[in-house]
Amino acid sequence: MEGPTVRMINQPLLPHRFEVVDLADHHATAASIRTMIVRGAGAIGATAGYAMAQAALEAPDASFHAFVGEAAERVQATRPTAQNLFFAVRAVLRAVEAEGSDLTRARAAAMAAAQEIADDDARCCEAIGRHGAPLILTGARVSTHCNAGWLAFVDWGSALSPVYVAAREGRRPFVWVDETRPRSQGARLTALELANEGVDHAVIADNATGHLMRTGQVDLVIVGSDRIAANGDVANKIGTYSSAVVAAANGVPFYVAAPTTTIDSDCPSGEHIPIEERGEEEVCYTWGWSDDGVFARVRTTPTGSHAHNPAFDVTPARYVAGIITEKGVVPASPEGIAQVVRR
Repeated sequence: MEGPTVRMINQPLLPHRFEVVDLADHHATAASIRTMIVRGAGAIGATAGYAMAQAALEAPDASFHAFVGEAAERVQATRPTAQNLFFAVRAVLRAVEAEGSDLTRARAAAMAAAQEIADDDARCCEAIGRHGAPLILTGARVSTHCNAGWLAFVDWGSALSPVYVAAREGRRPFVWVDETRPRSQGARLTALELANEGVDHAVIADNATGHLMRTGQVDLVIVGSDRIAANGDVANKIGTYSSAVVAAANGVPFYVAAPTTTIDSDCPSGEHIPIEERGEEEVCYTWGWSDDGVFARVRTTPTGSHAHNPAFDVTPARYVAGIITEKGVVPASPEGIAQVVRR
């Protein structure tokens, strides 16, 4: 954030084009979350915090607290599943409300709270890497789903952070990258990150994961999460549940990596996690470079066919070998969650 302007990478253009967008007010920043210019649990949380700081800077003195409250509702309405978003909005609201009628201090507190959310995300993800890296033995073949690396957080990432640490320690991990339809965050973003880090990897069709596990070509799975319930159930990108079930059937340990800001201690189980439904055009169309060098959207389904597009699914805690947090690896259970939860 530079003054009142939030700057971020326009992720839908990656890996084909790198572009930084300037978001001048909290309306634009909220829209960037809704349209997935920014995505990923930690990155959404940090962006939500900055949107709230923008709202505090924009709010007129006469209606300051009402304006900020309306902005909070607007930001929270952008993505229903990502817990980090709600954590960030509440944190900035608490900082603002603590200053009462001193609006100068309230605006400064909002800015400081937003920056702390971003800094905390980076610290947590670095720690996740340290705690999770020992799970990755030399030459281990890791399966992951969606993108939970640098681009999904402020720094390091969650699921990919242990991979990066293991690679830097010389253990030469190999990563199977699920393409992650319909938006292909694995094929576009995770593959880009791993290539830039020099980590050996291969992009696979989502449906190839089961074959690789059955034939002994996967040693462990590490995925991220958008919300973790109090009982250890995990919501993550659609397709995660399928990977977890197949991993269990083949004796492959399935880990979830997430900062504790992703835990929703008020949510008793995965049955209570709202699942975002996105537009059918994400399934019916795809973006890419044509052979003529044009970046274009093309339809892949018949014009008369409709699509259903749930963005997330829930993996029951019984399939999760452990949750890798900034405080260590804990069981996916009420007792394990209670060890690390923060409010």
